[in-house]
Amino acid sequence: MMSKNPLDLPKGRKFSKEELAQAVRLAIMAELDAINMYLQFAQATNDELVRKVFLEVAKEEKTHVGEFLAILKELDLEQVKELEAGEKEVKELKVK
Repeated sequence: MMSKNPLDLPKGRKFSKEELAQAVRLAIMAELDAINMYLQFAQATNDELVRKVFLEVAKEEKTHVGEFLAILKELDLEQVKELEAGEKEVKELKVK
């Protein structure tokens, strides 16, 4: 869990493109951590309402991952190529 801003920028300075991509990657990491946390909480309760809320919030976090990933693809073309390469490798393994 992050309790402070992990990026140390002087007040008024804006992100460079590379820093923005880094910030988006950190946001993706935080969303993935949140998904895992909410799913674990849902598994750890017998209260049906609380379980449903945790599962719904986890689902919303998955949407956030998709949103941030779409932004990252706009910022980092190398990332796009590597994601495509990774997907291709998995598809090739499925065929074997």
